[in-house]
Amino acid sequence: MIRIIAGEFKGRRLKTPGGDSVRPTADRVREAWFSILQRSIRGARVLDLFAGSGALGLESLSRGATTAEFVELHRLALSALKANIETLHVDDRAVVHRRDALRFAERLHPGQYDVAFADPPYAGDEAARLVAVFRLNAFARIFSIEHPADRPIPGDDTRRYGDTAVTFIYAP
Repeated sequence: MIRIIAGEFKGRRLKTPGGDSVRPTADRVREAWFSILQRSIRGARVLDLFAGSGALGLESLSRGATTAEFVELHRLALSALKANIETLHVDDRAVVHRRDALRFAERLHPGQYDVAFADPPYAGDEAARLVAVFRLNAFARIFSIEHPADRPIPGDDTRRYGDTAVTFIYAP
């Protein structure tokens, strides 16, 4: 079970997709992640790539982000995500894209978002590919990505939480 940590929806539970194809970000990692970004969230346009249940984007809305766009392809994750948006009554501030997150990111414009999150599958090279896309086209002022701690990603700041790491990359 996942809960919103702070803000307008603090303590509200979020649905998560069934099965083992989606790995939700641990509460303590999300809490640390948002304490680092807290000044950047209020009033921000947020992008949540590989959104899963939408926990990162919904946490952003709870903390004062203006809008959040969610990109997810997995059917069960989309179902949970849409249910969470409906439960929190944020339909007017949330947009869901049923697309491949990498292809979606490749089509973005520089500076299109203030803050972008990504939590790609740990297996595979999506994290590295997404960072390469961002380096060619900084589609957000701040891009932060969760990845396995034993598979480092070059960035401006990396924080480790057990076997999980979050790397922050700032637009030039």
